[in-house]
Amino acid sequence: MGSGTPEQLLGLDSVRLAPHLLGALVSSFIDGWLVVVRLTEVEAYDGASDPGSHAYRGKTKRNAALFGPPGTAYVYFTYGMHHCANVVCGPEGTASAVLMRAGEVIAGEDVVRARRGNNTGPAHLLLSGPARLAQGLGLSLRENGAAYRQGTAGGPGPSLGLENLATMPLAHCRGPRTGISGEGGGDAYPYRYWLPGEPSVSPYRRAAPRRRGK
Repeated sequence: MGSGTPEQLLGLDSVRLAPHLLGALVSSFIDGWLVVVRLTEVEAYDGASDPGSHAYRGKTKRNAALFGPPGTAYVYFTYGMHHCANVVCGPEGTASAVLMRAGEVIAGEDVVRARRGNNTGPAHLLLSGPARLAQGLGLSLRENGAAYRQGTAGGPGPSLGLENLATMPLAHCRGPRTGISGEGGGDAYPYRYWLPGEPSVSPYRRAAPRRRGK
């Protein structure tokens, strides 16, 4: 299904936009360094109607960027150590967003390795997972609420770029989101999308069951 221009694509809700982001290029110009990443895995979060979304219980100071205009970056801090990054989409105020889960480094591999602790592992694992991807791009809460510019990121100051959204989605797979328990996980929410055969795609992980207090 073709949907037109990047502006029109970003105006779609997250479930419809997500497959169009597979193969798209996300770039960051942070601290004077350019990194370009090709997305291979994403997850959709559908706002107030989605129990897995940060917006499920309404707007807060932490999730305010989720309610911004399409093309806004929603970056959050989790588990006291990791950042994760999303592309906000749909009409402003609906809090629909797509989490960037994994990607392939197109430019700036040395920068990515340095940011990941001088990682010497295989290239396909550098950005395999949302925390690794955000770290490789150099994203933190400083970029929360910033706008993704159309095209490649560039100076003079910090910026984010988003380009090559697929008018016709590439062949892809779809399944349940990883690591989410309760109503927001499982087969009822097959909102994870990935490119088949891509080694950078993160392994599927079921949510660990929560233990009740004794």
